[in-house]
Amino acid sequence: MNYRIINGQTYPVGNFGLIENVQSNKSINKNVNTKDKTNSFKDVLNNAISKEQSFTISKHAELRLNEINFTKEDMKNIEKGFEIAKDKGSKNTVMLYKDVALIASVENKTLITAIEKERAKDNIFTNVDSVVIL
Repeated sequence: MNYRIINGQTYPVGNFGLIENVQSNKSINKNVNTKDKTNSFKDVLNNAISKEQSFTISKHAELRLNEINFTKEDMKNIEKGFEIAKDKGSKNTVMLYKDVALIASVENKTLITAIEKERAKDNIFTNVDSVVIL
């Protein structure tokens, strides 16, 4: 069995369980406080798995969505829009939802920006290959 050392901890390759350090009397990281770690490997892994199942929101889109006050149910509907666009083979799409135009990269599962109806006047959307009306 092969092992990999990450941040002073030994992990078996292919298994994500933590293995106690064999050299207990020769501890290398005596100065490292384990309570200071904010995210465990399990948390990072769970976040990566959940990202595969949903979509990422860019910082720009996050700021806009906070102004618009989208709820969790709204985000579920947007996720359905990603699924519809993916099923049709879209790469970049505009999703129309509640007087808001959402620009999204379906390939990267990323919501790029959100534009309210008032702001969308005199704007043009380029490099999109589909429109999803939700």
